[in-house]
Amino acid sequence: MSDAILIQQPAEPSGELILLFHGVGAQPGDLVPLGQALARRQPAAWVVSVRSPEPSDLGRGWQWFPVVGVTEDNRPARVAEALPGFVDTVRHWQQRSGAGASGTTLIGFSQGAIMALESTQHASGLAGSVVSIAGRFAQPPRSAPEGTRIHLLHGDADAVMPVRLARDAADALTKLHAEVTLDVFAGLGHSVDARVLVAIGQRLALPHH
Repeated sequence: MSDAILIQQPAEPSGELILLFHGVGAQPGDLVPLGQALARRQPAAWVVSVRSPEPSDLGRGWQWFPVVGVTEDNRPARVAEALPGFVDTVRHWQQRSGAGASGTTLIGFSQGAIMALESTQHASGLAGSVVSIAGRFAQPPRSAPEGTRIHLLHGDADAVMPVRLARDAADALTKLHAEVTLDVFAGLGHSVDARVLVAIGQRLALPHH
């Protein structure tokens, strides 16, 4: 937990917590600019960029689960193995910040988004909002997470995680009667740009300052 970057810690407890989860081969510093922008819009919230626990198989950065040799068949088991640690991390920061599930927002990019999305299927009531940027479910969602809103943000030029994965997830969640939104960004690859930040603010209804 000490390897996380605490971007914002309000002087007074507000019950609001925003956790950022990076992609494979990355590190928590990569999401600090996004976290700082969200902190400016939500000055009463704790904002933390979390580091995943394992050194990446790709030779740099960190990972939640190994991607070397990953397939559609073995991905769910790899994610399920990593999920208890992910859930423990969320609960650690909830305890430290005083935020409950309803006041917690999980924002994941790529592999971090996979973990955040899959947590809605394995740990009911972990967060009030989950934001997936360029992410996917490890397998199609099986249930509508109670009390959790899911926001899917994806570029239509993403060559790493095709946008159809986000569209399929939105369709599946809608059929399950889950609270879900989908924003697709023209020309955006496997990355974050200013449009993504604006969309996150709108979806989370964060006030602008």
